[in-house]
Amino acid sequence: MTIYSINTGYFKLDGGAMFGVVPKSIWSKTNPSDSNNMCDWALRCMLIEDGDRLILVDCGLGNKQSDKFFSHYYLFGDDTLDQSLANHGFHRNDITDVILTHLHFDHCGGAIQWNDDKTLLEPAFANAKFWSNKHHWKWATEANRREKASFLSENIIPIEESGQLEHIVRAGRITENGMENIDFFFADGHTESQMIPMIKYKGLTVVFMADLLPSVGHIPLPYVMGYDTRPLLTLTEKEEFLNLAADNNFVLFLEHDPIHECCTVKHTEKGVRLDTTFSIGDI
Repeated sequence: MTIYSINTGYFKLDGGAMFGVVPKSIWSKTNPSDSNNMCDWALRCMLIEDGDRLILVDCGLGNKQSDKFFSHYYLFGDDTLDQSLANHGFHRNDITDVILTHLHFDHCGGAIQWNDDKTLLEPAFANAKFWSNKHHWKWATEANRREKASFLSENIIPIEESGQLEHIVRAGRITENGMENIDFFFADGHTESQMIPMIKYKGLTVVFMADLLPSVGHIPLPYVMGYDTRPLLTLTEKEEFLNLAADNNFVLFLEHDPIHECCTVKHTEKGVRLDTTFSIGDI
C-alpha cells in the first residue's frame, strides 16, 4: 500500500466560524487572518493505492459552481485534483473508490462535474464506487436549516442517480474493516455520521481527520468549529479520539491545515497536545 497527498487548492473561511467560542487573540497565534478576518485553509485529499484498488478520500470543491459561489470562498493556489493525481502517475478514471467523509460541499463538490457540453451533471470518477453511509445520506438529503447551505443537491443527488453509490454499514463508534485495511471512526458532532477513515499503513494507523480535527490549531478540546451542529458532542468525540490517538501513536492526516500535512499527538499535563508534524511521504 502507498498513501499520497492530493492537494486541490486552498480557500478562505472566517476565523471566528472556524474556532467557535475561542477568542481571536488566541486562535490567531496559530492561524493568522487577513483584514477581513478570513484564514487560509487547505483542500487536501488522500489517495490510497492498495493492490488493484485506487481509493480517493474526499475530493475538494470541484469546479462546477458559479463564479458568485466561489467568490465567497476566495479560492487560491495552483494545485488541482487532476494535476495532483498526474503528479503521481494517475488519472481520475483510474479511481476505483471514493470515500466521502461527509457531504458538505468542500468535501464532496469534486465528485460531480458537468458533461462536455454542460447540459448534464455526471460523476467525475466514471469507474468509481462512491462510499457514504445511510445515516449521513438521509441527513444530507433531508437537510436541516442550519446545514442546508452546505448540502448542495447538485453534489449529492447525481451520485445516487448514477448507480455508483454504496454505503458503509455503521457498527458502533468504530466500525472495523468497513473496507479492506480501513476501519472507520464515526462522529456525530460536526454532522450526522461523519466517517473518519483509519488506514492500516506500514505498521501504523493513519487517520484522515476530515472535520473532526481540521488543523493542528484545533487540538485543544474547546477549539470546536462554529459550523458544528452539536458542539458539545464534538468536544466529547474529540476527547475520546485524541486520547486513542495519543495512546496508539496514530498519524493524523489533516485535510484543512494550510501548513501541516500530518501530525502526531501526545499526553501532557494540559491534556492531549501536538507532538510532531511531517508529510505523509516521510513515513
